[in-house]
Amino acid sequence: MQGYSVMLNLVVLAVSLITGILLGYFVREKKRFNLNRIIFGFILALIFSLGFSIGSNNELLGLLPRVGLNAVIILLLSVFFSVVFVWAAVKAD
Repeated sequence: MQGYSVMLNLVVLAVSLITGILLGYFVREKKRFNLNRIIFGFILALIFSLGFSIGSNNELLGLLPRVGLNAVIILLLSVFFSVVFVWAAVKAD
């Protein structure tokens, strides 16, 4: 039964992504929407919910010191390469 739930979640994510792509494709010639504040709000809500999930899970909190260094390294590399690729994309444009 768990496999069905995972597959359903993947289908929902794929349908959401495809719907967003199609909507963006069809309204691209129309008035430009400034979604920066809305996207920032959603990102803040996702970060808050992630922090809440971590804080409410005792098992995960117990493992945090062991995996903390790896998490920090992955975080720093992700941010670094995100900045590098955005900078390269802006420079190429």
